[in-house]
Amino acid sequence: MRTLEVPYWIVGVFIVVIVILAAPFIAFHWVNVRELSPQTVQQAVMIMGLCLTFQWPTSFYTGALMGLQRQVLLNVLNSVMATFRGLGAVIVLWLVSPTVLAFFSWQILSSALQTGLIAFFLWRNLPKAPDSPHFRGDLLLNIWRFAAGVTGITVMATLLTQTDKIILSRMLPLKTFGYYTLASTVAMTLYRFFGPVFSAVYPRFTNLIALRDEEGIKALYHKSAQLVSVIVLPAAIVLALFSKEILLLWTQDAATAENTYLLVSLLVIGTALNGLMNIPYALQLASGWTSLAFCVNIVSVAVLVPLMIMLTKLFGTPGAASVWVILNGGYVLFAIQLMHRRLLRREMRRWYLDDVGLPLGAALIGAGLGRWLISNQMPTLLLLMSLVVILAWTMFGSVLAAPQIREWFCNRILRIKVTYHGA
Repeated sequence: MRTLEVPYWIVGVFIVVIVILAAPFIAFHWVNVRELSPQTVQQAVMIMGLCLTFQWPTSFYTGALMGLQRQVLLNVLNSVMATFRGLGAVIVLWLVSPTVLAFFSWQILSSALQTGLIAFFLWRNLPKAPDSPHFRGDLLLNIWRFAAGVTGITVMATLLTQTDKIILSRMLPLKTFGYYTLASTVAMTLYRFFGPVFSAVYPRFTNLIALRDEEGIKALYHKSAQLVSVIVLPAAIVLALFSKEILLLWTQDAATAENTYLLVSLLVIGTALNGLMNIPYALQLASGWTSLAFCVNIVSVAVLVPLMIMLTKLFGTPGAASVWVILNGGYVLFAIQLMHRRLLRREMRRWYLDDVGLPLGAALIGAGLGRWLISNQMPTLLLLMSLVVILAWTMFGSVLAAPQIREWFCNRILRIKVTYHGA
């Protein structure tokens, strides 16, 4: 543990040094801000760098807890800290200081506390060792290739999810950039749907691969992929088709909804496609194969920058949001084929058809029917209830369309029925 923990913190310190050194250039020459002074922006950027330093090791501690099969504990910690972070930010802005610096200062405290808590519970759940934890260079030499691959993937993934904001902060006025950031925040909520599935499946893949249980790997791969589709696709499609109505219900601001809904639809579609790749990625990691994801991410970053600049100049923020759809569509169309040339070679067609295609088709039909029935002139409460019903029937249709999830669902219903009649 300590052997891998130390390099993660070293990288975190390196991040904050780079951000602090770059802060003057970002504040005075990069971002397009009129409402704040360059000095305030510089301080905010430096505080964000400190925040990133505390957030960086979180992925390491999170992965270790996942490996210990403590997903429930991890989800509880993440939920509590997400509430603490969001609610605390509101209180700070309301009662302490309604400034950018106050907001990001609270983010530092929240990030440090979250990382500290996850690290604390991780060390508590580790088996007792005869010696005190210490750094061992020989262990690092044995696993450096895999560790470097995972670190490289993490760095590239961070670049992929943040480069758009770096580019757009330069190209767009602050207000327009704010709409894009809001849309991105909404789309990122989908990660809370499929993230727990990845956390549960990854250590099970590792165990099955160690046992060389090929049939078990296939069964888990398809069942978990269908579960992700059933959870993510209905929510994403409903959110994409009803983005304007949902934003209006949430923000109560017609201008915000009008300027953001198309961005939300595009970014949600891209994030849903990204979510579909989580189970294949878990299988790659469990197999010790990091080079594919790393190379794909490098190519994606290389494509992202010029494509983002070009489409933003041509189409504005919708062009920028469409890049996320294009990249993740490429993963689903091409990266999955590269993976199945090496892992589960005969299972690709089943992934496309059973795991993704059937639940997707059912979700499109259910949500599309709802879109046809819904009127824009509905009262607020009726609209909210209608959206809940549409999401429920769309998800139910996807459950029935996914073969393994349908079988599990029917078995659960029969078991409940037998238990009820037996009582």
